Amino acid sequence: MKTMKPNIRQLVAMLLGLLFTASCSLNDPLENEQIAEETDYTQTGNMVLLIYGAYNDLYHLQWETFPTISVRGDDVNPAGDQEPLIETDQYRYDRNFWMYNSAWLNLYTDLLHWHGAIEEIEKYQEAGANPSTAQQYIAEIKTMQAFQLFQLARLWGSILIPESSQPSHLFNVELSSFEDVMQYISSSMDEAIPLLPNVRPNQRTDIKGGITRHTALAIKAMANLELKNFPAVAEATGQIISSELFTLEEDYYQLFKIPGKLNDENLLEFQYSDYGTGSGNSNRFNSFEFFGPNGGAWTPAVSGKSGGWGFWEPSYKYVKFMLARGERERLQTTVNFTPAGIADLRNDGITVPSWVSNVTPEGDAFGNYSRYKYLSGKYYLPSTQLTAGRTAWGENKNFICIRYAEVLLMHAEALVSGATSSVMTADEAVNAVRGRVGMGALSGVTIDDVLDEKFAEFATEWGIRFYDLMRHGRTSELTYDGRTFPGDQARFLPYPLAQQEIIPQLRDEN
Repeated sequence: MKTMKPNIRQLVAMLLGLLFTASCSLNDPLENEQIAEETDYTQTGNMVLLIYGAYNDLYHLQWETFPTISVRGDDVNPAGDQEPLIETDQYRYDRNFWMYNSAWLNLYTDLLHWHGAIEEIEKYQEAGANPSTAQQYIAEIKTMQAFQLFQLARLWGSILIPESSQPSHLFNVELSSFEDVMQYISSSMDEAIPLLPNVRPNQRTDIKGGITRHTALAIKAMANLELKNFPAVAEATGQIISSELFTLEEDYYQLFKIPGKLNDENLLEFQYSDYGTGSGNSNRFNSFEFFGPNGGAWTPAVSGKSGGWGFWEPSYKYVKFMLARGERERLQTTVNFTPAGIADLRNDGITVPSWVSNVTPEGDAFGNYSRYKYLSGKYYLPSTQLTAGRTAWGENKNFICIRYAEVLLMHAEALVSGATSSVMTADEAVNAVRGRVGMGALSGVTIDDVLDEKFAEFATEWGIRFYDLMRHGRTSELTYDGRTFPGDQARFLPYPLAQQEIIPQLRDEN
């Protein structure tokens, strides 16, 4: 299960020869891989291989990076055999933990590789490539870099912002504070936005599902939200809303399944494909098994389908919160129940609605297992939606990163925090999200209402809940079910010890 990228010193040698993979279509991004060994920059048509390679890197986020980013908070538990990950969820951090180091390397490897891609694109431009196409590709890659830097800073606070493709240059880069990184992201997106296509990602014909100016606007809003620059958040999200390009998917449940791929709601998603065939090449997230049930603890409706590791459990607190609100669609989407999980609710005197079952609407049945009481529904692909002949958990499923619902609720958060907007009121934004899952409208929404709505909407996704609570000083909510949040010093992880031994700037920090 352990997949790691090389350390910084290894990267110095590795990145001397940049290798770029390409594909015919980014909806199946590993098909027809090519490697450019000796580049003739006058062949400007080959410049597209660099942007294909950049997306290939983006989509190859290693499995351990996501839980490192997302595990803290009261919405999810790490239910696997990685004890230091469980300790991380308890706010006890081990700088020797291999997942910290791997996440650091995964993200920095991409950043350095993308700098190399930008440097190569600039050479094509100098040799006569279409300047607007070259600048669009560079803007797309800068948006990828911004997304990765955002994750790095939320994990470690002060980080290194690479300035070139050469790993050795990192030894001479000063640490940038959390605030400076967020401002850097915001400014970088200001540069990228006018150069990007003014469409939904699924409207792009050159790179289907690729980055657009609205992706960059959303990342700018996310960075300014962390800065508590609420007018900038309202302005960026307001541009997305007023474009009228995005809509909330009516079927919240299917948004996270095959019908939700390249949905009108999605501003950024990692794309995967089994190419519609029952055997042969398949490109999928590494590894969706992280989210799936133990192989012997479920009975799929379509026999022969594989399970997973059972590492990602929605929290009991979240389940009770949603039942108390009278939620069905979002709870049924986010949580797959086991008999033991249902029994715990009843034993605690909680009224369990008749629809709550360990059998999904598609007929997949989840049994009891020692590691978890609940399973992650947003990363569940029904066995009935797998391509005939495919057996792996989640195969052919995309991985959603930024949704229009987040844009709406960031807009609402900015407005209840003092910003103004002529585009949409906070009530309208919150009620749009509530309305699509059958929840009643609210009037005079407050920050409490917005954060509750984000809890309901984004549980188990990208650590959104933890970072919301940190940003608004609501850390008392992180003390629950035997956990005790020790204070603001637990906001950031310690730098991986392996990186402190290599990079001098990290040695005197956290």
